[in-house]
Amino acid sequence: MFCFACTGGIGSGKSYVIKIFSALGIPAYVADDRVKELYEIDSVLVDKLMALLGNDIVVNGVLQKQVMAKKIFSDKMLLAKVNDIVHPRVLEDFYQWRETRQNEGKDMIIYESAIFLETPRFWEVADKVIVVVAPEDVRIKRVMKRDGVDAEQVKQRIKNQWNDTMRLSMADYTIHADGKRAVLPQVLRIIESVKVKN
Repeated sequence: MFCFACTGGIGSGKSYVIKIFSALGIPAYVADDRVKELYEIDSVLVDKLMALLGNDIVVNGVLQKQVMAKKIFSDKMLLAKVNDIVHPRVLEDFYQWRETRQNEGKDMIIYESAIFLETPRFWEVADKVIVVVAPEDVRIKRVMKRDGVDAEQVKQRIKNQWNDTMRLSMADYTIHADGKRAVLPQVLRIIESVKVKN
C-alpha cells in the first residue's frame, strides 16, 4: 500500500489538500484530529499523561488540553516526555487504521501531520512527502479568520514551527495553495506520477 505524508506550516492549506485527496477516494489519516479522539477514548493514554503532568489535567474524566498545553508550552523537556507517550500511540493507531483500509482494498492513503518532518519516528509511515506551501501573508489571514486570533499570535505560531525552506529540503512534492494556482491539478499530477511508477 502506498502512503503519502502531507505536511506544511499553519495556514498553508493542508486541510484543503486533504479534502481533495479524500474526494478522489484516497483515505486520509489526520493526526491532529485523531489525537483529540484518542484523548477522549483511550483511558490508558490519559492515565499516562496524568502520571506525568498531574491530576489537574483531567476534570470530570475529560482531558483539559489548555491546562496540558500551559504546562508543556515553555518546558521542552516536558514536551518531549509527552511526545514520547503520545507519538507511539498515534503510530499504533495509524497502523491499525492502515490495515483496515488495506482490507477494504485501498492501494493508496495519505497521512497528514503538521509536525511530520520535525518528528523522525513518523518518517517510516510514508513513501513520499508532500509539502503544502503558501505565502506568509496568506497564511496569517487564513489563521486569523479560522481561529479568531490577531496577526501577532499567528506570527508567533509560525515562528515556533519549521520554516518552508527546511520543509522543502525534505519534500518529494510541493503543492502551492496560494489561492492563485488551482490545487486539484497539482494533486492529480502527484497521484498520476506515483501510479506511473508503480
